[in-house]
Amino acid sequence: MSDKKKVLIVEDDLILSLLYENYMDKLGFETEGELVYGKTAIEVAKEVEPDLILMDISLEGEMDGIEAMNEIRKFSSVPVIYITGNSDKAHQERAKQTNYEDYLIKPIEFNELKASLIKAGVLSE
Repeated sequence: MSDKKKVLIVEDDLILSLLYENYMDKLGFETEGELVYGKTAIEVAKEVEPDLILMDISLEGEMDGIEAMNEIRKFSSVPVIYITGNSDKAHQERAKQTNYEDYLIKPIEFNELKASLIKAGVLSE
């Protein structure tokens, strides 16, 4: 049984997904990645009970990342950090309803993610 914290990476761009997995591995997290659909993210979140979710807002399928988080919120208060190409106010306002820890605009750097994890309380300095 690993005592590493589990992170769910929900990102429909495979290259970015692998990049975030790499970042999280470097920071000592166990990752559940390659999730591209909101519906799958909800099922996996139920199953693995992650310590953190990195969520893209634009996803494959009919459900976006914010809708997926609204569903996850029905059974979990897991911290979520949105990583998105959408910096518009409408998305940010909708995302606020899910009580996110941070809202990062792509492209993100390793140190930016690390600072965000510290802010979210899932990583110590």
